Amino acid sequence: MSAITIRLPESLHRKLKEVAKRDGISLNQFISSAASEKLSAVLTLEYLQERADRGSDKAFREILGKVRDRPPLESDPLD
Repeated sequence: MSAITIRLPESLHRKLKEVAKRDGISLNQFISSAASEKLSAVLTLEYLQERADRGSDKAFREILGKVRDRPPLESDPLD
């Protein structure tokens, strides 16, 4: 594990400590969890963008064209 020093506005630092205490965890745990959540969100967006970039409208329409035309089941709501 490594240590870093970050500079935060006093108001943000105070709020972070309050919320961490309310959650029953240390400030370090809270910040580590928040950083992990942000990293996960950024990496997920990058992954989804890469997948979207590989897709094509033509391929989508070809696959959609393979779906049989039939009325919806009673259990499939239309609204």
